[in-house]
Amino acid sequence: MEERKGVVTARGKPLTLLGPDLKVGDKAPDFKALSCVTLIDQEPREVSLRQDFAGKICLISATPSLDTPVCDLQVRRLNQEAVTFPKNLVTIINISMDLPFAAKRFCTTAGIENVEVLSDHRDASFGLAYGVLIKELRLLARSIFVIDSNGIIRHKEIVADTTKHPDYERALEAVRGLL
Repeated sequence: MEERKGVVTARGKPLTLLGPDLKVGDKAPDFKALSCVTLIDQEPREVSLRQDFAGKICLISATPSLDTPVCDLQVRRLNQEAVTFPKNLVTIINISMDLPFAAKRFCTTAGIENVEVLSDHRDASFGLAYGVLIKELRLLARSIFVIDSNGIIRHKEIVADTTKHPDYERALEAVRGLL
């Protein structure tokens, strides 16, 4: 397994990311087509990038845990932004290591209705496939990927410190540019 140091920190403490360093222009790993990638929704049922979101532009937001202030604000912000895009063309997804029932509780309490909130808790397969699994914490690094309707990564940001926000405007502009 590839290990990458020097990409992210938590309050200045260096951390190690596991998985490949995906680039803009790469084919996005599927959630289900790869034998190792399994995400589940709040029901819980398995979700596939290519089947459940086929032909759509996807903004994928990865957060360490929904029960932290920055993650909470990130999902709320994206929930508000989601209504500015046509639902038939764009899906905003948030992935964390939170258990599905905890994600469901968070969404109910926070009024999250416009973002697909998924869990990578089973085997960290999303984190490993997208290169954002933090080895020391078994959490996902705060990151955003924009994937076009053909499954190609068009924008990528891994936030340098897990306690900081991503550049929402750049990610949203990347989505707008694909419409």
